[in-house]
Amino acid sequence: MDSAIAVRQTKYCTDIKMQLKKIGHATNAELLYILQKSYPTLSATTVHRATARLAARGVIGLAPSGKDGSIRYDANPLPHDHFLCDSCGLLIDTNIKNSIIPILKSSIDDCEVSGNLTVSGKCKKCMQKEEK
Repeated sequence: MDSAIAVRQTKYCTDIKMQLKKIGHATNAELLYILQKSYPTLSATTVHRATARLAARGVIGLAPSGKDGSIRYDANPLPHDHFLCDSCGLLIDTNIKNSIIPILKSSIDDCEVSGNLTVSGKCKKCMQKEEK
């Protein structure tokens, strides 16, 4: 007999994972808005509990917070870096750490650098809007 503990998987957890795979990153409010199209009575509390459970299990990851400071979730639970648009809040996965770490280390007296990086600036779409 398998000794693995059964993990509760609700339809909301399944749909949250599916939506995050489509959009990459989202807050609970954004997920609630999307999921209420299929589940009109879905509450913010249920979404919060489901995302917290998925993140605790390592199924989804935490992303840099939104412009308003709200928690954002990431479809990719593995450690990685991000680009964050200062204007619109767009978040893009990137893997720049290996290229940047040697430069950072040399500029801070060869101290050890750890953790994920978030680089901010303006995305292409926001730059194009400013040009018009």
